[in-house]
This record gives sequence, C-alpha cells and structure tokens, in this order.
Amino acid sequence: MEKALKVIKELQEERLIKNYAIGGGIGAIFYIEALLTYDLGIFFIPVEDTKIMVLSDIYNYLQNKGYKPDQEQIIIEGIPVQLIPVYNNLIKEAVEEAVSTKYKDTETRLVKAEYLMAIMLETFRAKDKERLIRFLEDLDFNKDSFIQILKRYDLKGKYDHFMRLYYGE
Repeated sequence: MEKALKVIKELQEERLIKNYAIGGGIGAIFYIEALLTYDLGIFFIPVEDTKIMVLSDIYNYLQNKGYKPDQEQIIIEGIPVQLIPVYNNLIKEAVEEAVSTKYKDTETRLVKAEYLMAIMLETFRAKDKERLIRFLEDLDFNKDSFIQILKRYDLKGKYDHFMRLYYGE
C-alpha cells in the first residue's frame, strides 16, 4: 500500500488532483481494528472546480505508468485504488480538514475519524452501520466536533434515530 500512496502523492505533485485523503474501509483501519475491505478509497478535490468531473487525465497518466483499470478501481502497485472525486460539501470538507499521517515511511493524508463517521452515517450501507458501531464503541473521538459536523450537514436527526435503534438512547 505504501507504493500506491506514493503514486497518489505524485498525482497531487503533477497537479492532476488538488488535494486528497484516505477514506473508506482503509481509512477506518487507521482508527479501529482491521476490517474486511477490498480497496484503498481516495477522496480527492479536482484541480478544476467544474460540475463535470472527468477522470480521463488521471487514468491516462496512471495507464502510461503501467497501471491497469479494473472495474471502478485502478490497480496501483498491486493495490486496487478507487479514486473518488468529492461529490458533496461533506466530502470536500473532510478532505480539506484531513490530517497528515504516516503509513510506514510515507507521508499521507487521512480523513479525520469524526468525518469518516459522518460519511458512514450519510452513506448508511450495512457495512457503514457496522463500522459506525465499531467507531462509537472502540474509538475515543471528539464527540463535540462530530455533533457539529452532523448539524452542519443535516445528519443529526439520522444520528439520533441510529442511536435509538441500536442503543436505545
């Protein structure tokens, strides 16, 4: 994965993407015990702020370096990578507020736990609910920050419903 992260940083250095952060299941692994996950999810802010996002420049660049697409991923150094352009203001803010961290010897960016949790709540697939429960039970996160994010993105009601459903609160 370290080699794949170096290639992602290269995309930023080559100005093919403006900014990025690790999200999804791999992002969650930085905070809680290992989960079953298939790919390295990278949220990114495009260089140009357009309504129509074209991944062709990024994919062409990566294919010219010998990396092959596979369904919605591109295989980089043996790791399936899903490049996800920011698709709403929550994801954009999550990338902008991401923290710098290291994976082995490689500097990278990681979506903060509170944003990952809000994204899980927004997406709300079965695996997101499972991960959210794990975060709530196993992680010492900033609850005030989390609640503020939920309020900004109109997710507080959904969170309250989730807590009643799973915890009787």
